[in-house]
Amino acid sequence: MIDDGTGLFTIGELARATGLTVRTIRYWSDEGVLPPVGRSAGGYRLYDAASVARLELIRTLRELGLGLEDVRRVLVGERTVAEVAATHVAALDAQIRSLKVTRAVLSSVARRGSSAEEMTLMNKLARLSAAERQRIMEEFVAETLHGLDTVDPEIRERMRRTAVDLAENPTPEQVDAWVELAEMLQDPEFRAQMRRAVEFNAADRGPDAPRGQSLWFARRLVELVGPARERGIAPAAPEAEEVLRDLFGDADRTAVLDRMTAGFNERVARYRELLAVVNRQPAPPHAEDFAWVVAALRVRADR
Repeated sequence: MIDDGTGLFTIGELARATGLTVRTIRYWSDEGVLPPVGRSAGGYRLYDAASVARLELIRTLRELGLGLEDVRRVLVGERTVAEVAATHVAALDAQIRSLKVTRAVLSSVARRGSSAEEMTLMNKLARLSAAERQRIMEEFVAETLHGLDTVDPEIRERMRRTAVDLAENPTPEQVDAWVELAEMLQDPEFRAQMRRAVEFNAADRGPDAPRGQSLWFARRLVELVGPARERGIAPAAPEAEEVLRDLFGDADRTAVLDRMTAGFNERVARYRELLAVVNRQPAPPHAEDFAWVVAALRVRADR
């Protein structure tokens, strides 16, 4: 406080009293959020006790990350502290989500040993909006089903309902899964493979086939194969033949193997696993049952 009985402070005295630098206080004063109440005979800016309180409020708002324009609006009464705080919380939430995505991408890059090109692609895919991610899936499903009007309606609807629900704050594992899934969905070879599986479904259905027949077959397979696997029956074991006969009857085993490998193979299994990771769902059930059937058919086809 200057020794003239006015109770006013110079910038230097404000700095000593608050621990802020003279440079910071002068900058805030120049920006209009801490106007001086007057000037000394020597032209120095002077501030009163209210200025000290105002300065403490400015410092608090700045430490909380608010910009000077928001600070100014609070000080002149255009907005309340609560209103500015609510807006800033929303902005911080968005920044935190972005930072978590950045961290997940960098963690994945470090773990994978990715190249610069892979890192760029990974970052781009991780930052797609929910609508953009879903569009990639919808385009994949549309191409797979195009023109196949006799596909089991239950299968068609399930495919069209397939969601890609990557978390707002994904883990590195979820980012990895989404990147791999997105690459798979846009892979012409995998698209052709899934198209072939759906073509088999469409070709196997007669005009009077009941809705959901394909799902009935899947349930029947699990009912037969699950107990066999629990009893330790290997795909190559003679006892496996009975399971295959109960499941497929006298159908041509080579043709059956073609159909089964189209819909149940390592890439399709991986596709389902990735979807489960991205959507934070349990691993797909019964994958080992289908793999057992394919293995049992393949063993007999090779004999």
